[in-house]
Amino acid sequence: MPNEHENTGLASSLTDLMTSLAVIFVLLLVAMLNNALQQTKGTKSQVLSRFEDALKDFQKEGVQVTSDPKDPLGLLVVVPEGLLKFEQGKSDIPSSGKEFVQEFIPKFVATACSPEIGPGINSIVVEGHASSEGDERLNLRLSQARSISVVQDSLDVLDDSAGRSSPENHRCFVDFVSATGRGSAEPVEVTGKEDRSLSRRVVFKIRVKSLEQRGLETKLGLTNLRPVAP
Repeated sequence: MPNEHENTGLASSLTDLMTSLAVIFVLLLVAMLNNALQQTKGTKSQVLSRFEDALKDFQKEGVQVTSDPKDPLGLLVVVPEGLLKFEQGKSDIPSSGKEFVQEFIPKFVATACSPEIGPGINSIVVEGHASSEGDERLNLRLSQARSISVVQDSLDVLDDSAGRSSPENHRCFVDFVSATGRGSAEPVEVTGKEDRSLSRRVVFKIRVKSLEQRGLETKLGLTNLRPVAP
């Protein structure tokens, strides 16, 4: 019969074994998560670089292409109000603003829907923003209406872009895009004070796919599915 000392030694060995297995499991999990994070960062950096290159001429006019500080999977393309030239209290884009949309949107969509970048993008949200001036409820409705105007005018441009776009890009953009208004919920501050002119803006918020999402699409055979013209 095993004595008490032998039983204690066996229990101690089993405890050591379980502890070692747990440590190995944790290390493998950390390595897997770190690898997933690095791959996601690589995809995001690639998308950011492509948009910076495609929109470099517009950046000279004030368009900003940057990483979203609030979302590890997000990128922001910020269009200042001065380029869209909305009239005060109105949501329709005037002819001077439409000229910007006609130049900007074909390049933006061609980049987002390219074979190299498109499969890594999950969504594009067009956000309207207002300054803190005026009634917040009115600002919210106005920013929503302006974001919808940008999407509608963008689709019109893609329908009639004189060879600068394609039916596939039109359908791809429809598949990606949605519109929302944020009112004055996210003002732009400079040295601790709101800059009202910068707060009035439209943001194209691009979200890349997570590694888990891409892995699931691969398993389901969805990786190469993109909207196509009928």
